[in-house]
Amino acid sequence: MRLGMARALVLSLTCICLAGCNTTNRTASVSEGNSNGGAPLSIPGANAQASVPSDTETTGSIAPHDEDVTLGKQEYRAGNFDAAAKAFNRAAQRHPRDSEAWLGLAASYDRLRQFELADSAYDQATHIDGQTAEIMNNQGYSYLLRGDYTRARAKLTAAKLKDPSNRYVQNNLQLLAEAQSKSKTAR
Repeated sequence: MRLGMARALVLSLTCICLAGCNTTNRTASVSEGNSNGGAPLSIPGANAQASVPSDTETTGSIAPHDEDVTLGKQEYRAGNFDAAAKAFNRAAQRHPRDSEAWLGLAASYDRLRQFELADSAYDQATHIDGQTAEIMNNQGYSYLLRGDYTRARAKLTAAKLKDPSNRYVQNNLQLLAEAQSKSKTAR
C-alpha cells in the first residue's frame, strides 16, 4: 500500500514538473476512408484520414503508454468506434495529459457523429500539444464530416502551412474540393 502511494506521489510530482513539456506530435493513420461519399475513415489505403499517434511516436503526453490507447486504436481500425471511444476515454481519464488518448477519443467521437464531444476532446489535445498539423488536420476533417466546408478549409489550410508535405492534409484538402464541387452541382 505504501509503495503504491509512493509511486503515485512520485508520478504526481513528475507530472507537475513536466506539465509545461511540449514535444513534437507526429502521427500515423488510425484508419483511412474513401473519397466517393461512402463511409469516411473506414477503408485502409484510401484518401481521408483522422490520426492518432502511432505506438512508437512521442507526444506532449507525460503519461506512460496506456493499454487502453492500444485497445482504442485496435477497435478504431476494426470500425468499432463506440468501443474505441470507451477505451480512449478510460485512458484520457486515467492520464489527462495524454494527448494521444484525447486525439483518439476525438476521432472516435467524429465517427460516432458526436461532434460536440469531439470538439471537447480536440480542445484537450490542443491544450497539451498546441495547434499541431495533425490535430488541425483531424479538426478539418471533422468539419468536413459535418458539411462545414468554410471551417474545414480554414483548419486544413492552417495544417498545410505547418506541414506542407503531410499527405493526409493534402488528401483531405482534395476531399474538401470534391465535396464542395458535389455540393455546387447538387444545387
